[in-house]
Amino acid sequence: MVDVKTTAVRTWVATMVAEELGVANPCDGVQLPKRKHADRGYLTHTQVAALAAAVEYRPEVVRFLAYTGLRWGEMSALRVGDFDMLRRRVNVSRSVTEFNGLAWSTPKSWERRSVPFPAALTAELAALMVGKGRDDLVFASQRGDVLRASNYRKRFFTAAVEECQAADKAFPSITPHDLRHTAASLAVSAGANVKAVQRMLGHAKASMTLDVYADLFDDDLDGVAVSLDAAIKSAADPLRTKSTQ
Repeated sequence: MVDVKTTAVRTWVATMVAEELGVANPCDGVQLPKRKHADRGYLTHTQVAALAAAVEYRPEVVRFLAYTGLRWGEMSALRVGDFDMLRRRVNVSRSVTEFNGLAWSTPKSWERRSVPFPAALTAELAALMVGKGRDDLVFASQRGDVLRASNYRKRFFTAAVEECQAADKAFPSITPHDLRHTAASLAVSAGANVKAVQRMLGHAKASMTLDVYADLFDDDLDGVAVSLDAAIKSAADPLRTKSTQ
């Protein structure tokens, strides 16, 4: 079944209404239910390490996507000059997708961003750049071309996931794109707020991040209650002390 965006439907209907004067737009005032997202497989740090160890080619890809949240096309388009190794930042300014070959594009304004990466990735990223010029691809195929998601998944990723699942029954079924969800999950568990996750993932608005990853922020409510409880006890302690004197 084709997933047609509701905004496109509204536009089509509005156009037809404009061409037929006096006809009301049936889409006006219609409130749509919130879109439900399928259950996602979030990896733990241990599972990320296990998956990277099981991948036969470019395990750096697994770790990089799991800890930066870049889209596959953004990662595949990265060149040596996009990395600031001293600040541990990568500048996302282009993307490449598979569509009748390879299609290069410039991300939308909010998708152009500077994303931090953990110090633990510095050495292996630097190793990928040895002997390359500023305009050379960092994550390249075995032939030095663009690393395609379809080839990587079929030849290396799927087999690695199956190996991990054989050793760990709790290991979820995931695709390379799902590593983006893992990045969001690990960032939130490390204390990142919704604005930080929004900037990392290149979402247009924080509301989009909350809509997509509402389940990750549920624990924040528990944290608020715990913090309020601690503040209440802290404020009450001096009063109890005075009352006993």
